[in-house]
Amino acid sequence: MNTAAIVLAGGLGTRLRSVVTDLPKPMAPVCNKPFLHYILAQLQQAGITHVVLSVGYKWETIQNYFGNAFGNITLDYCVEEEPLGTGGAIKAAMQLCTTPNVVVVNGDSIFNFDLKKFINYHTTAPVLMAARVIDNASRYGTLTITTENVVTNFVEKTNLVQAGTINTGIYLINKASFLNDCPAQNKFSIEQDYFAHIVQHQQIQAYVAQGYFIDIGIPEDYTRAQHEFNTLTFR
Repeated sequence: MNTAAIVLAGGLGTRLRSVVTDLPKPMAPVCNKPFLHYILAQLQQAGITHVVLSVGYKWETIQNYFGNAFGNITLDYCVEEEPLGTGGAIKAAMQLCTTPNVVVVNGDSIFNFDLKKFINYHTTAPVLMAARVIDNASRYGTLTITTENVVTNFVEKTNLVQAGTINTGIYLINKASFLNDCPAQNKFSIEQDYFAHIVQHQQIQAYVAQGYFIDIGIPEDYTRAQHEFNTLTFR
């Protein structure tokens, strides 16, 4: 495998401040380990050996804990002096990646599926997006997908309690294609300013899988993670 990974770990964690104070969100402790530990463990299990941590708020806390390695993974840090948005953060971090394709994951959610199989999946699309069907998609926007697993639309969240296919925030992105087609500015959203553009040309393929998924962005789900993480296959 010849694929680097980027972890978006620069979030402020504003909604978690009532239960996690003075820490970047990926460092929120879950079962006595930072949440980021589990993300790196999953990447390591999938065979990733180089990870770029895109960091911002109190990023020194992350570096002081993990240093420059996690197991056999080499860690590099791409520091945002100001928030760049998800797209800008990926664009900056990609400058430290030397592989043709790059795995991108969020630092505040985890999807327990076969990441290695996802990385090795053959596609000519510039973006492969990991998706999951959930019973209650009210917290998330949903995807419209063809029978060929091509993403044709992103549907804004409706707050209605109903099933839907969601974007899990895990992507396999062709570096050259992304840098060629992304906005010229350094600050932008990957969802609104990149995906919304290329989806019109049917350039996003969905990889629909099942498995445990959680986003710790709100206190209720962060608390739930404390009781559920014993189900993970990587620790």
